[in-house]
Amino acid sequence: MDRYLVFGHPVRHSKSPFIHTLFARQTQQALEYGLAEPVPAEFETSLRAFFAEGGKGCNVTVPFKEQAFALVDRLSPRARRAGAVNTIKLTDDGVLLGDNTDGAGLVADLKSHGVALTGSRILLLGAGGAARGCLAPLLAEGPSELVIANRTQAKAARLAEEFQDLGAIQAVAYEALQGPFDLVINSTSASLQGDLPPLSPALIHGDTAIYDMMYGATDTPFIAWAKSHGARLTMDGLGMLVEQAAEAFTVWRGLRPGTKQVLRELKRNLGIL
Repeated sequence: MDRYLVFGHPVRHSKSPFIHTLFARQTQQALEYGLAEPVPAEFETSLRAFFAEGGKGCNVTVPFKEQAFALVDRLSPRARRAGAVNTIKLTDDGVLLGDNTDGAGLVADLKSHGVALTGSRILLLGAGGAARGCLAPLLAEGPSELVIANRTQAKAARLAEEFQDLGAIQAVAYEALQGPFDLVINSTSASLQGDLPPLSPALIHGDTAIYDMMYGATDTPFIAWAKSHGARLTMDGLGMLVEQAAEAFTVWRGLRPGTKQVLRELKRNLGIL
């Protein structure tokens, strides 16, 4: 039976084994999926041992995505752009291929909610790895403008400069933001600690789509803030989690599983439904 893992530290909370087990059952694929939690200094040794012992592929989560980027033999174009790897496949010719499915997962989830990206004005909060991973897929959809806002504006400016060849993108200080936006995406984890960016309610209106990459059994503080100011369409990152997993499964197995039923089962598992 083909073996797959998710590497992370910590990783015992991961829902990836649950998701990929359902994907395998749905598509009638013979595979098993487990967890690996090496300490950061032992990630490379653990990764190489897994593949030497017959592993076929793995997911990589915090804090190993940048390390995985440096360890693989070959990078997909989207992994190279993201500067991080969250999916590794052992190819038929014995090469470790690094990919990044995070951005594709975000775009797929937004589209599943009917969010129009082409011609839209998008605000992206945060300039870390999560933001970097989704920039190229978002810009590929042809928004009229993508604005990055971050507590450290210089970091956002460097990111905007790096991706400016892909579309209309700029970095703006929080206090200089001018709304409204059609879509606001929170890529930071700050709201989980109750720390919200200094945003004006004027940046959103009733038809603004609100997306928080974080998720929980109840509304994140960011989503609660948006709802309190009239946002009607709010989404958390649970759908992105399932969609990026489906993209990884496709990389490994060559067929794409359905996500709607798996997302419903995951919500039941988390006690959300």
